[in-house]
Amino acid sequence: MFAPLPRESLGQRVHRELRQRILDGRLPVGERLPAERDLAASLGVNRGAVRESLKRLQQSGLVSIRHGGGTQVREWRRHAGIELLPHLLLDGQGQVRAAAVRGLMALRNGLAPTVAERAAARAEAAPPAARDTAPNTELSTALAALEAAEGAARQPLALAYWSALVDAADDLGLRLAFNTLEQTYGAAQAALATVLRPEYERLDEPRRITAAVLAGDPGAAARAAREYVAFGAAAVEAWLRRYAPPESRA
Repeated sequence: MFAPLPRESLGQRVHRELRQRILDGRLPVGERLPAERDLAASLGVNRGAVRESLKRLQQSGLVSIRHGGGTQVREWRRHAGIELLPHLLLDGQGQVRAAAVRGLMALRNGLAPTVAERAAARAEAAPPAARDTAPNTELSTALAALEAAEGAARQPLALAYWSALVDAADDLGLRLAFNTLEQTYGAAQAALATVLRPEYERLDEPRRITAAVLAGDPGAAARAAREYVAFGAAAVEAWLRRYAPPESRA
């Protein structure tokens, strides 16, 4: 089955084009963009589309707009937020950016034990009779679904398991960070699906994480989560060293 393609406004299309040029370095830091009218003429769109795009680029920390001073490309590595991560995994030619993937893995490796520890700490603080809450029940259900699946079918269920663990942690900051990771993973899912198989086919660590959360043992939960994502991180690093384009190895 084919899903409907997302409809984009002219502003979205212009934004995507300019964003890619900035991230690729075709529009280097400090460069001033043409005036709205000239940029619209060059791209073959109306000024409203350009204005919408520039506003979004400014909100993302990619450009600065000064009244009477035009639009200038900023150093996005210092000013952009984590929401830019999904757009950094692939370059304009569809090649994987190794540095961005390594950054994603580092963020994931740091987030996973924190989420598990937080989920277990919440259970630890609750009376034993109150630990069978909806989030913890959903975590057990997500584990059962993971255990029942085989092979590649475990990949989306592993992601669902982590989402249930974030729910059990009940921390808004962790949820927003996880949402970004989930969106980023979706941007490169086809490339990473096979690579991460050594991780998502494992069951011992999710079982240990779940048991530690339900028992209210933050230390054990964090250790199991750290060990779980380590398998995927090692597999991704081996893949990058073997297949990433030489110019992307950083």
